[in-house]
Amino acid sequence: MTGALWAAASGILFGLFQSVNRRAVRDMDAYVSTFLQLAVAAVVLAGASLTTQDLGRLGEATAWSLIAFALAGLVHFLAGWTFLNLSQKRIGAARTSPLLTLTPVFGLALAAVTLGQLPSAVALAAIVPMIAGAYLVSSSGPTASLRDARFGLACALMWALSPLLTVEGLDGLPSPLLGVTLGMLAAVIAYGAVLAPRGRLRLRAVRRGALAVKLLAGVLVALATWWRWVALDDADVGVVLALNLVSVPIVLFLAPLLSGRHLEHVSGRVWAGAALVVAGSLALIGVA
Repeated sequence: MTGALWAAASGILFGLFQSVNRRAVRDMDAYVSTFLQLAVAAVVLAGASLTTQDLGRLGEATAWSLIAFALAGLVHFLAGWTFLNLSQKRIGAARTSPLLTLTPVFGLALAAVTLGQLPSAVALAAIVPMIAGAYLVSSSGPTASLRDARFGLACALMWALSPLLTVEGLDGLPSPLLGVTLGMLAAVIAYGAVLAPRGRLRLRAVRRGALAVKLLAGVLVALATWWRWVALDDADVGVVLALNLVSVPIVLFLAPLLSGRHLEHVSGRVWAGAALVVAGSLALIGVA
């Protein structure tokens, strides 16, 4: 397949993951949910690396590149996925998904702070509907408050920060799949080291149905992550980011069907907010 098709497939799978994951996270602790997600994804990505990559390249990599990939994994997967699960548990998948597309906005802010690259007037104009859309999404729902958006926004921030470390890693190890696998493994080890001593990893306490759904969600997000890296290796970043946005309408449609409309309140206000965020994201990607 071409890079664009891989990107579209990744976006579809990420939308399916978010919808399925909401069903699982409603019945389990968010931190246990994140650990299971990381563990399953690590197995899938490790298998993909073993079958498709030259592992000898790891011995040729610089020490800093390995450290950078590990740090990127801690930021993107350990922190980012924890905030994702916390957000879904608090406000649902439908309201979380549009907030995740604010990642480019945080990326611009980080570029301004770290590199002194100020956004253009056109980029600032594209940000306006995104902020308005995020406000509509975060303030929707029967008991909505702006504080409810904090976990989704924190996830978007982590996902904007991790590419800075990923770029550093690719300088010394030009293999995206090996890099993302290293990051995932680092996240699993760190998460296990934090949760195990506290007795949080009691999987027997998790309902069997919820566990099965969570394992499926882990496979879906692992494949979505893998295919996104494949797409980035064959297509422009802007094309990949744009096609990944297909996940938003998928979540808005599927999440209420899988988890129930009493948990997933997808009102016209949420659809309008999502449309504004996606439109602004597309404009921002076009500028970039």
